[in-house]
Amino acid sequence: MTIIKTVQAGNPIIHTRSIDVTDFSSEETKRVITDLIDTMRAEDLVGMAAPQIGENVRIFVTEVRETVYRKEGVDKLRIFINPKVVNVSEKLVSGYEGCGSVASAQFFGPVERPEEITVEAVDENGATFKHTADSLLARVIQHEIDHLDGILFHEKISDMKKVMSKEEYVKTRGK
Repeated sequence: MTIIKTVQAGNPIIHTRSIDVTDFSSEETKRVITDLIDTMRAEDLVGMAAPQIGENVRIFVTEVRETVYRKEGVDKLRIFINPKVVNVSEKLVSGYEGCGSVASAQFFGPVERPEEITVEAVDENGATFKHTADSLLARVIQHEIDHLDGILFHEKISDMKKVMSKEEYVKTRGK
C-alpha cells in the first residue's frame, strides 16, 4: 500500500492539463491506479485524479462509499483512463464540493454542474466503456475530469458567501 501526499493548489502540476495514457498495461499505469486507490481511501475521499498524486496522466478513480461526509448512495470502485464527456444533461444542480488538493479538504463550497453525465473511458484492462451517472457520482466524475484539465473546484464556486470550513460542512450538510 502506497499513500502519496496529496498535491495542493498552487503546485503547477495541479493546474496543468494531463496527457493521455498510451500504454494501458504498463507497470507505470498500474502503479498510478494503485496509488490513487490507496491514497483516496486513506484520505477518506470519494474520488481522486492522477495530478493529485503528482502524476500528469489522464487517470482518475471513484468510489462513492460511506465517509464522514456521506452515509448513503454508495457506488463501486471505478477506474477511468483518458475519459471523454460524451453527454451532459441540460439540468444543472448546485452541490457542495471539497477537495483533497484545496486546503487539504478543509474547504467546501457550492458548485453548479450538470445533474447527469455520460463518459467514455478506458478501464484498467484496456477496454473502452461508457458510463452514465447522476447525483453524487456525476458530480465526482466532473470534479475529477476538471482535475485532469487543470481546473480546481474553487474556481467554479457559484456563491463565495456560502463557502465553509470542513467543521461547519460536517455539522450542517454532512449529516
